[in-house]
Amino acid sequence: MMDVLSSLDITFFLLTALGALVGIIFGAIPGMTATMAVAVCLPLTYALGLEHGLALLLGLYVGGISGGMVPAVLLNIPGTPSSITTTFDGYPMAQRGEGERALRICIVASLVGGLISAVVLFWFAPMLAEFSIKFSYVEKFLIILLALSVIASMSSNMLVGLFSGAIGIWLSLIGTYSLSDGGNGKTRLMFDVMEPYLFEGFSLLPVLIGIFGISTVLIEAERGISGGLKGTNVEVSKEKRFSLSVFKGGITNLVRSSFIGTFVGMLPGVGGSAASVLAYTQEKNLSRDSSQMGKGAPQGLIASESSNNALTGGALIPLLSLGIPGDSTTAVLIGAFTLQGIQVGPLFIPENQDTWYVMMAALVFANFVMFFLMFYAIKHIAKVVLVPKYILFPIIVMMCVIGAYAINYGIMFDVWTLLIFGIIGYIIQKIGLEVAPLIIGFILGGSAEVYFVKSLESFGTYSIFFTKSPIAVVLWGLIAASIALSAFIGFKSRKRGMRNVS
Repeated sequence: MMDVLSSLDITFFLLTALGALVGIIFGAIPGMTATMAVAVCLPLTYALGLEHGLALLLGLYVGGISGGMVPAVLLNIPGTPSSITTTFDGYPMAQRGEGERALRICIVASLVGGLISAVVLFWFAPMLAEFSIKFSYVEKFLIILLALSVIASMSSNMLVGLFSGAIGIWLSLIGTYSLSDGGNGKTRLMFDVMEPYLFEGFSLLPVLIGIFGISTVLIEAERGISGGLKGTNVEVSKEKRFSLSVFKGGITNLVRSSFIGTFVGMLPGVGGSAASVLAYTQEKNLSRDSSQMGKGAPQGLIASESSNNALTGGALIPLLSLGIPGDSTTAVLIGAFTLQGIQVGPLFIPENQDTWYVMMAALVFANFVMFFLMFYAIKHIAKVVLVPKYILFPIIVMMCVIGAYAINYGIMFDVWTLLIFGIIGYIIQKIGLEVAPLIIGFILGGSAEVYFVKSLESFGTYSIFFTKSPIAVVLWGLIAASIALSAFIGFKSRKRGMRNVS
């Protein structure tokens, strides 16, 4: 490990720092997200190589998640979905003239959360990968089914989540089902006019950039047209200075929230908003004095920001050990490995030890860069909220189009794919469907089909999915539990809504 780390050059650290800075800027602009930052910059990694490309993307990931605290505290607008609970106490503090103090509390909590999740990732991912190597096609299929069921159960509506995931799976099956995967070599789900372009299905990277880049621009442009594109003039006050003493008595909250964020990150598709809400709720329930939470309490900021930044390491665990993205941003990270011809999954860590150590170094370094950039330059970074969207959006669209065109050496159909899925992403969000289940269904759909067919080829009976091994029984239990939990939560919500109406 030390030999690998000692071989890292200055370019590696500069790219990590650059990624963290750009990610912070994306996260600090309302409507932009870490996922969008990674998707837009993804094509750049092809020219950088795997190690330098991962340094840039992991810096973007960490910076993008952290940057969302800036508009959450100063404008009461969560810069990223995971920053929603930061608004509960951050904005009231800013209104009292404690904006800078609130941001510094968030920054320290983010650093601790990110480092704790990196430690858990370093120790847990190799163990999970080593265990999952022993899985047969049956267990691999059930793992993907569990991931899809968890995504659906954690959506705002289980049926909506299931339907969104089913659309993603359907889109992933367009193309030729190759003989090597157990198919018949025939094309399917294709229109004659598009047939020459779709033998291999839709290319993953233009799909990702379209859904997370173009669709976001369309939605935010629509909001801007109706609400105006002017930023809000913000000044960060120094009326009450920051001190580390604010964390006195809050260490338990800090550590607990970090582990909550890491654990939620391991659940595919759940997202940072669920992590921050869960950590915030736990602090409110367990705190000796929670009366000030929601009115400007530092403990609320600590719970929110430590949990959502801990999501970064947690979401990488299923990606690197099982090949299943933990959230939408790690789904885009799969594209970086695809560009370099590397497949993530149980064999990734054992066969790519050098890359594994490089990723850990980039993740830890990105957290420290995020801390120093934001802690000592927060007043300047806060001005990002003033950038007019009519300047920002054309630049982002241009980067998306150039990136999609260059990914496969100048195939114009990839640009059309980018635009098609940008419009699809816009439509599904407007009609209330879920993006995360759709995109993760698209990524996992092809693998699920292959594992399902290979299982039947190997054992010849559907009963094998229920009787193959104790692991299969456990996985079915987890699938049933996730669906039951969703049904219970939905029932409670409807009951609460009926009570409020009456």
